[in-house]
Amino acid sequence: MSTMILAPSAVSPIYNLIFTLKLFLREARYEFVRLSRTRSFAFSVIGFPVAFYLFFGLIMNRGEHIGSLSVAKYMLAGYAVFGMVGASLFGVGVALASELSAGWLELKRASPMPPLAYLLAKCTSAMAFGVIIVSILTLMSVTIGHVSITLPEYGRLMALTIVGVVPFACMGMALALFIPANAAPGITNMIYLPMSFCGGLWVPIMLLPKFLQHFALVLPTYHLAQLTLGVFGYESSGSTSSHWLGLIGFTLITLGVGAVAFRRHEQNS
Repeated sequence: MSTMILAPSAVSPIYNLIFTLKLFLREARYEFVRLSRTRSFAFSVIGFPVAFYLFFGLIMNRGEHIGSLSVAKYMLAGYAVFGMVGASLFGVGVALASELSAGWLELKRASPMPPLAYLLAKCTSAMAFGVIIVSILTLMSVTIGHVSITLPEYGRLMALTIVGVVPFACMGMALALFIPANAAPGITNMIYLPMSFCGGLWVPIMLLPKFLQHFALVLPTYHLAQLTLGVFGYESSGSTSSHWLGLIGFTLITLGVGAVAFRRHEQNS
């Protein structure tokens, strides 16, 4: 009799874990499908880095080299980061700001789904779009630009894409809690585009003015771009550990800001 009583309690944590995992996977799938069916989002988030890389990385600089550096391969790293950041800021930040304004978050919190699953689903969807964007750019570089990319390089690039989305997803979450929904796309672009240019994503960092090269050191886009260049074997400015520390520090700061803003939002709602 005692065994019959203890058995459910023994399997209960495992059951709860499986149930939570199923909720998270289902929410992540629905979020990805929702964003995929939002044509304005899918076309812009995928289309911008693809079009920019096609014109500035492949057509205008086809076969060009800066010393021993292939411009097409060098700029692949920059536009890959450009795509990751866009998927994160718009897929998490702008979407979350819109849902906060519509009261969707309050409805989600009233459901049995853990709040963390809601945020993780958005982050996972941003990762999926990041992988799609970077895969398309890589395919373009190989087929159109005749860039040589090995399978190990592609594998490391995919792993870095998944990890690299996280800091900017945290940034998007923090922005969503501060800016109104109707201004979210414009304000996000005002941050996204200058941060991309100054971080050396559009133009090789060594071609920027000296003061911008120094300013880039405080930008997360710069650190992620340098890590991406390292995937292709290019020597980056600074050590690999300094770039990882820069991204980790930025992630912790945005998470802290987001946590404070979320508590204030809960108190005011």
